[in-house]
Amino acid sequence: MSDIIIEDVSLNVSDGTSMAAFVARPKGSDKYPGLFVFQEAFGVNSHIRDIAKRFAREGFIAIAPELFHRTAHGFQGNYNDFSSARVHVNALTNEGLIADINAVDEWMRNDTKLLHDEIASIGFCMGGRVSFLANTTVKLKAAVSFYGGGMTAILDRVPGMQAPQLMFWGGLDKHIDEGQVNTVTAALKANKKVYTNVVISNAEHAFFCDARSSYNAIAAKQAWALVLAFFNSNLSKR
Repeated sequence: MSDIIIEDVSLNVSDGTSMAAFVARPKGSDKYPGLFVFQEAFGVNSHIRDIAKRFAREGFIAIAPELFHRTAHGFQGNYNDFSSARVHVNALTNEGLIADINAVDEWMRNDTKLLHDEIASIGFCMGGRVSFLANTTVKLKAAVSFYGGGMTAILDRVPGMQAPQLMFWGGLDKHIDEGQVNTVTAALKANKKVYTNVVISNAEHAFFCDARSSYNAIAAKQAWALVLAFFNSNLSKR
């Protein structure tokens, strides 16, 4: 599917703030499943927008909300300078993120082109944690987290998970060690949740991002194929 439509929208959040979001959707007249695309710490930049567009070409209505809307509307950081993003990451709270997730969910479910209840999420790095959080917050059919740092801090929410969870990690990741990965999978197993855990041994943190030096083309290609297969098997109308 090559023809897509892109737009910028504004969502009202329950705490009175407004949140900008980038939307990419197929151009056809059919109805489509929805997908939340959660950003890295560097904002809804060209990489995140490209991911949303890639999924639109696969037949999804993809929306990427700006999670830093309370501290920096339109923020796009430098991949070589995490310090510029740190203040905005540190300002995030679970309460605020849950409100954001609910706002995105409400927007998606009001879209007349959405296939009823056919919604999934995906997130990268910081967004991987948010995708995991979304799976405990709203009704999803599937959730994907790429190298989601900080997931161990929200494992108390695991009992509320509804959808199968796919997780990717880099075996060479210097930010998320094997112990953290094991802690996350142990919590899912203890709560009898459905999950798939993928560790790519020769990949680093952020291996999926082709704008970063840690990009691993082979690992990214393999992960993309697995993500599509995961969504195809869990979204009934795919």
